[in-house]
Formats: sequence, C-alpha cells, structure tokens
Amino acid sequence: MAVLVIADHDGSALRDTTHKTVTAAGQLGGDVDVLVVGQGAQGVADAAAKIAGVRKVLLAEGAGLGKALAEAVEATVLPLAAGYDAILAPATTDGKNYAPRLAAKLDVAPISDIVEVVAPDTFVRPIYAGNALETIQSSDAKKVITVRSTAFAAAGEGGSASIETVAGGEAPKTTFVGEEMVKSDRPELGAAKIVVSGGRALGSAEEFHAVMDPLADKLGAAVGASRAAVDAGYAPNDYQVGQTGKVVAPQLYIAIGISGAIQHLAGMKDSKVIVAINKDPDAPIFQVADYGLVADYKTAVPELMAALG
Repeated sequence: MAVLVIADHDGSALRDTTHKTVTAAGQLGGDVDVLVVGQGAQGVADAAAKIAGVRKVLLAEGAGLGKALAEAVEATVLPLAAGYDAILAPATTDGKNYAPRLAAKLDVAPISDIVEVVAPDTFVRPIYAGNALETIQSSDAKKVITVRSTAFAAAGEGGSASIETVAGGEAPKTTFVGEEMVKSDRPELGAAKIVVSGGRALGSAEEFHAVMDPLADKLGAAVGASRAAVDAGYAPNDYQVGQTGKVVAPQLYIAIGISGAIQHLAGMKDSKVIVAINKDPDAPIFQVADYGLVADYKTAVPELMAALG
C-alpha cells in the first residue's frame, strides 16, 4: 500500500499539521510519500524530507501554485493518483477545499475529518458537532481522506527522504485575486499551546481586545473567539473557534465569557486543560471545563493578571 500526504505549509515553513497527517498515513500501513505544492517551496520540501517515516518527497512548483487553489492542487495530484491507494490531507481550510474536488475527479467518496484509523479501509470521524463518533468502512479502491490533526500525535524528525521534482498543475479558469491577512506576533491559533478565547459577554470589540490581548501577551498565547463574538464584530473571522471555525487542542484553553454552545465545544473540547470563567453557574462550558470559576470576568481577569505577575 502506498499513501500520499499533501503537505500543509505557508510557503516558507511546514506546519505541524503535516507531521500529524503523516502519523495517520503511517497507520494505514505501507509507504508514505509527501507532496509539497507551492512556489519557492524548496525549504518546505527539505523540512518534509526530515519527517520520520516518509519514503520520499515530491515537489511541485509553479507560478500558479503559491496559493493552494483547489483547481491547481487537483491538477497536480490527479496525474500522481494512480500510484497511490490513499491520498491524505490535513482538515484545514485548504484541505477541505481541494480534497472534495479531488475525490470527485477520482469518482470516490471523500472521507472527511477522521480522528482514528481502525484499519486501512475503516475510520472514525465525529458527527453531530462532535456529540457522536461514526465508524465508516470504505469499499473504494482509492481513498481521499482529510485528517483532524488534533487527534494524532506529530511524527518525529530524523528522516532522510529523497526529494523528486514533479510537474505542477494549472487552474486556467481560476486566478488568485487577493487576501486580507491579520498579522500578529502571537502564535498561530491552530498550532498554539495556549489559547485564550472570549465570548459575546465581553460586550464590544474594544472591551474584547482590552481584556484578551494583555492576557494573551502575558501567557504567550493565541487569541480565539466564539462565533457569537465574531458575528458581533468583536473579533475577526480567523479568531473563530468551533464547528464552523478552527478546531484546536492546546495544552491550555481559557474561555472567558463563553457560554459553551455545542458548536463551540466541538472546536475545543479536546484541549488538555480547559479553564472557564463565566458568571452564569449553569453555563454549558462548565460541563467540559477542568477548572471553572463562577465570576465576572471584569474582576477575575485582573486578578489573574496580577497573580501572573
């Protein structure tokens, strides 16, 4: 059995979601190769070659491959697909974009967001906002899978895979127009070891940032938000944690003024330690919290800041 992992990277650095997807790929058995699609991504390929368990790295570069457009990724992967029994990608925004298209071109059913590999043809994935787990068995000869990276440990370093250059695909009917990126010196939300998240209870964008930013800076944490806070305009979209946002599993997750709707819990309940601050003792967030403080955040957060020195 041969498995192809499509690397997740920012153009210059490999994200650890790739390492975790390699772990999932290894559990299918057989050889694991990594495909790096990008522009000027030789450094990313070099990093992928060092992942333990990787047989070889395929590097596809081109002017139209820098932004991971679904059409371009699909056109790159499709000619390689005949040599693989399974194609895996992290369940990131990019992975969720191109994996269904690739599956459609291969005429197979995509298998999304797996959290466990039971057998090479059997997988476990969450459904109903994470309230239930579904075990599925696929009879497709070729499988296209997205992996919830928070459910798998990262593969280690120490590999010495060879690097081969392959042809990049094109997206003739699609062009990249532009993007608006929120720049921050804080850790990336999806990979941060500590996350502090705020909810609608903070009342305004000014209050949200006045409370969350100093605490995040003190802890070296990423800032997250509930969907209610994002919809209210307190925080940008890429802060959103939950079923329709980012799924995180940091070592420490601090929820401030978040009630704990099921959609939010689906995105953070796998965190190692969950701390909740909410003045409502019946807030659902306390059902998953390891430590819960029934208090007004306006009092609790300054006390926490003082205790942190």
